[in-house]
Amino acid sequence: MISRLDSLLGEQQVSTREADLLCYGFDASQIKGTPVAVTWPETINDIVKISRFSYDHDIALLPRGAGTATTGSSVPPQGAIVVSLERMHDIDELNIEDQYVVVQPGIINGALQKELSRHGYFYPPDPSSLNFCTIGGNVATNAGGPRAIKYGVTRNYVKELEAVLPDGRIIRTGAKTIKSVVGYDIKDLLVGSEGTLAIIARITLSILPEPETIVTLLATFTDLEPSGKAVFKIISSGIVPRCLEFMDREAIKVVESYSPTGLSDSESLLIIELDGDVKSVQRDSERVVRIIHTLKGEVKVAEDSISRERIWKARRAIPAALFSIADTKINEDIVVPRSQIPEMIVFLRRLSEESGISIVSFGHAGDGNIHVNIMVNREDEERYTTAKALVKRIFEKTLSLGGTISGEHGIGITKAEYINMEIGHNEMDLMRGIKRLFDYKNLLNPGKIFP
Repeated sequence: MISRLDSLLGEQQVSTREADLLCYGFDASQIKGTPVAVTWPETINDIVKISRFSYDHDIALLPRGAGTATTGSSVPPQGAIVVSLERMHDIDELNIEDQYVVVQPGIINGALQKELSRHGYFYPPDPSSLNFCTIGGNVATNAGGPRAIKYGVTRNYVKELEAVLPDGRIIRTGAKTIKSVVGYDIKDLLVGSEGTLAIIARITLSILPEPETIVTLLATFTDLEPSGKAVFKIISSGIVPRCLEFMDREAIKVVESYSPTGLSDSESLLIIELDGDVKSVQRDSERVVRIIHTLKGEVKVAEDSISRERIWKARRAIPAALFSIADTKINEDIVVPRSQIPEMIVFLRRLSEESGISIVSFGHAGDGNIHVNIMVNREDEERYTTAKALVKRIFEKTLSLGGTISGEHGIGITKAEYINMEIGHNEMDLMRGIKRLFDYKNLLNPGKIFP
């Protein structure tokens, strides 16, 4: 049957080699799947052919970007065909006058950023994996990043989508205009759907002019709680930073051990970045420094682009550095209201001390999004079981503070068992109904999101 698929595409676009099945059988969650074949479409018509083949023969499909998902959303179920979109990586149109760009789903986020920068523009969503994650994957998970506090997340920039339904039909939803209220907003429904409703084939994104100036501040604290208080004090003062990132003591230690960048030995730190015109940035920088000082913190200013990049290099190195602590990280991305950040980070520290299991916390504190990493060796079954039990306690605390169990990683496989903690029965029925409407045969990324 797979040989028939091979005849529909180019001979270099289908593989059943063991090495390819292995490489495309897992993602950053470290969960492994068993696909039956890997395909590399190069055009939207290729996606249509693969989808029709899958639909006719009742074979599951797994759309895949770069495999950076941490919840297992890009792990193929047994016997599925992987649809790797990495060869569809072009910029189809760049429209400076109307400030949008049309891209294929396999383009790397960082590559798009570099091309836009050449024209004096930027695309705001910037996940930590921007140097290797794809825009299609960003759309599938509604990815955010450090700049989300000021500029929003992926959904805020997707203007138009072209996608292929499980039966091979092509849909186009959204508009290149600023306003559009014609019919239901299917575009926003597809953003964040984790590849369960349609395969995204072309994306129109809003872009923005680069700011006049950027200033980066590094604030360090000798205690944990004041750093959390600083977050909502800065925001409530009317300042809207470009980025406001948090690192706890364990995150600072692990990244300095992994790739030393000169971060001070402190209980916690904040990376605060401001952008805009020179006068407003200078004014807001002075106000931020005063707020940090009232909370007994110290502030350093990145004096040039090299110093600024050194700080961000440290921040982006954390995910890789964590594996120097243990071979397994249980990675959660909770979000709480900004006013509740102090209570949440203190709770996480206390939970780590009580359990004896290392919990490393960092992330986008400016929008309340904390990446919680429970570090444990999977081979130690007793400690791994204890670590897994901590996840539910963290989610319970998050929800009690008015938060949500996932800000940008999605649900995938790893969070499916917890989704009922946040989503009610009636809402779940509606979501399942939407899934059936798009994918009646349940062939597109089955087994994800819903328990």
